[in-house]
This record gives sequence, structure tokens and C-alpha cells, in this order.
Amino acid sequence: MPDLAGVIKRVVESDMCFSTAVQHNSKFSNRLNQQSPHDSFCSILPGLPDDIAMFCLALIPRKYNPTMGAVCKRWRMFIQSKDFIPVRKETGMLEEWLYFLTSDLDGKGSHWEVMSSLEGKTWMLPPMPGSVKAGFSTVVFDGKLLVIGGFSMNDGIQSTSADVYQYDTRLNRWTMLAKMNVARYDFACTEVNGMIYAVGGYASDGESLSIAEVYDPDMNEWTLIENLRRPRYGCFACSFGGKLYVMGGRSSFTIGNSRFVDVYSPEGHSWCEMKNPGCVMVTAHAVLGKQLFCMEWKNQRMLAIFDPADNSWRKIPVPLTGSSTIGFQFGILDNKLLLFSLEEDPGYRTLIYDPAAPAGSEWQTSSLKLSGPCLCTATIKA
Repeated sequence: MPDLAGVIKRVVESDMCFSTAVQHNSKFSNRLNQQSPHDSFCSILPGLPDDIAMFCLALIPRKYNPTMGAVCKRWRMFIQSKDFIPVRKETGMLEEWLYFLTSDLDGKGSHWEVMSSLEGKTWMLPPMPGSVKAGFSTVVFDGKLLVIGGFSMNDGIQSTSADVYQYDTRLNRWTMLAKMNVARYDFACTEVNGMIYAVGGYASDGESLSIAEVYDPDMNEWTLIENLRRPRYGCFACSFGGKLYVMGGRSSFTIGNSRFVDVYSPEGHSWCEMKNPGCVMVTAHAVLGKQLFCMEWKNQRMLAIFDPADNSWRKIPVPLTGSSTIGFQFGILDNKLLLFSLEEDPGYRTLIYDPAAPAGSEWQTSSLKLSGPCLCTATIKA
């Protein structure tokens, strides 16, 4: 672990006014003491007020978080608390890492890996509990990765899951959270205002669902909310302006692809609809900045961009690299959109789209390659 004396020296020499840091962090230390009154007599760092000690711990690089959590209960409680990331942000030490699920070489399983930069160095996460699943959803919240629902196959029998697993990026470990009320797969899921929403999908009997529910991380419980106006599966969700947007997918095999966007207002506890002139059958999506990036099944060489400010769509061509039949999975790192291959192709080079680059130079190629076909990704700042 880094020399704490050096960390403290960095705090003192930083441009930030030390008294201001103490003032801002005093509320965090008070809350930590309230959460652990029996341990409040123990200093986080002997000889330092807790406000300053928290500031010092927040300066330690992210890769040491699991080691820090093993030092003592007080350190672990601070690392796991909701205050940790705000203090890290205040110190300018937030680090963005990209987590991705790839297929094993034998094709029989999958595993999670993480990279901290576009240089491509990766390392593996501990195995996720439970059986290997497909059709699940992932959500990032408070520096944690949630893997929700899905289905598994055992001896030819399909089993639909309501399980929710959480990977704590700070402690490098998996835990199980409260199950959903309804087991589902191929559903929409995202975080809005600190709450996790699961919408639609397929039920265990194979019927498409209109049922929606919300997870409260503080209470560790799921609550049913107003249903969609019609069933929807194969859809995805995102959050803009404090509202939940559900796009793409279908209602049934006979009705066809949905050309409506379902919008849920947490304040009004109600759904409304708006027309979707953009993507319908989406195979990859990601939110970068204040825009939604999508790729549609019928055109894997065109990137559709949705701007919620005026509900407008625009499309830009995707440069060809490798086989023209390759599909993509999106990732976000360093404010850039990464297009990973869904298949093994020796000729494919990872595409990188930079929306902030000068016109004509937004696209780049990279030698960055994952260990296997990319199944899904999640970007986490902590």
C-alpha cells in the first residue's frame, strides 16, 4: 500500500484549501460515526481527525481499495459508504474503469475482466456466483455492478431467474441482493435517480411481460410499479432528465417491432408514449455524455445518435474494419465510444469514436483486443 505519510503530504501541498476540505468532509465523518457508533472512538488514522483521514484515504489509487478494505472495519465502512465516491471526486481522484464480459475460449462459459485505460491491460474479476446465464441485464450504481435476471440451461431445461448479483468494485467481491418480484430475461433495465428499474422481458413461461418494478438500494427491496401499456421484450432502457426511457424490442411475434418509446416519470408514477423515428431493433446501445448511441440489427454499419434535448435522431456511417458481417458491442472509456467485435476475427481492429474530435477525425482504429468475443460492458467511476 502507498506510504500514508506521502499521501498526507500531498493533501497539505494540494491546491485545495485544507480547511475547506475539512469543512466539506465533516458531514461525511459524522454520518460514518452514526452508522458505526460502537466504533466511533477508533480513529480512521491515529493522530488525525476523521475528516482529514477520509480525505487522505480517498487519495489512494483505486487499485488498492480491496487491500484498504481488509485493514480494519472503519476503513471498510468508509470505502463501502455512499460518501466514498463524493470524497474521491472532491480530491480529483475518480478513476474510470471498463468492465466487460467475454466468452471463454471453449465457448462453454464466460468471465468478467476489467481495463483501466485504452492501453489494453486487463485483469480478471472473481467468478460471479450462480449458473451461467443469458438474457440478463446489467446496471451500474454507486460504484457497483449489478447483474440482474436472465435464464440458464440445465440438461436442456430452461430456468428463468429473478436473482440479482452485485459486484463491489471497491472490495473486489460479489454478493447477492434481494430477488426481483418477477423472474425475467431479455428485459429493459437502468438506474434513474438512485433507483433501479426492470421493465418487460420474457417470463418463465415464455410470455412477454408488461410488468415493471423498481429496486431501492437503501431498503434492498423490489416494488412493483404501474405496468407498461403493452408487453415488451428485447428492449433496452436509459435515463435522461430524471425519466426512464424504454426503447426498441417487440410486443409479440405477430405485431412486429415497437416504434414507440415508453417514458416513465418517477415523480408522477406514470407512463406515457412518444413516437420513435430512430432505431427500432437495437443490437447495441450506450449513453455517452447526454446522448444515446445505438446500432440497429438491419444496419450494422450505421451509428444512430439520439439527442433527448430535442428528441432528434441522426445517423453517421461506421468505417469498415474486418468482415462486413461482424456485429458490435459498445463500451465507454475516456469519453469515447468503443466498438468491440461480437466474433473472433483476425482482421478486425477495435473502432473508437470520439464525439469531441474535429470533424472528419472522429473515428480511429486501435489494436486493443479483448480475450474473447464481447458479451456486454459496464463503465464505472470510483
